[in-house]
Amino acid sequence: MSAFGSMLECYDPKVHQFPSQAVRSVITKTHVAVAEGLLLKLPFTTIFEYLQMLQMVVFTIKSIGPHAMFYLAAAVSDFYVPWKSMAEHKIQSGSSPLDMRLVQVPKMLLVLRKDWAPMAFCISFKILLEKADMALRKYKMHMVVANELLSRKEEVVVVISNEKISVRQNKSLGVDDVESALIVERHAVYIENSDHLTGQQNSSLSG
Repeated sequence: MSAFGSMLECYDPKVHQFPSQAVRSVITKTHVAVAEGLLLKLPFTTIFEYLQMLQMVVFTIKSIGPHAMFYLAAAVSDFYVPWKSMAEHKIQSGSSPLDMRLVQVPKMLLVLRKDWAPMAFCISFKILLEKADMALRKYKMHMVVANELLSRKEEVVVVISNEKISVRQNKSLGVDDVESALIVERHAVYIENSDHLTGQQNSSLSG
């Protein structure tokens, strides 16, 4: 759970005034989701906790197969300090400089896609379009949302296999995420195709 997510619950849209209608809308939706039990927030502090919880969540919903969706919107951290490099006791002050060696956080997208939940529908995000193409191939994602920071709320490019779909925000739908409608549509198609394939396999086995 992010600090921003925690902050949203500290404000009551019925009491506090907000200069932006968008901010008020996000806070209201967050309160409704929490009240209706639709949002489960899992707090974590370290990358170790995050990866353990991610694995537990994946294994918990793995059984629903293609109906599961993993919407991996951002990297939690790019670098971390390994356990073996952490001091066991208080670091003593002294005249010598303190050196810290950071290690790159392991890429878990392929592990998630290939080993943990191979039937789930997986989506990731990249800032640049060329990196989105790479992520689709390298990590076997079903969709990769490419965006520029300045235009993120108005337009994104969704990369799907050999297809690139430019999606602009439709304010009349009242949806905050530009790509939400397309993701829901493609996930539904993925479920239908997976169920059809499973049905064919079962028919072959019974025959």
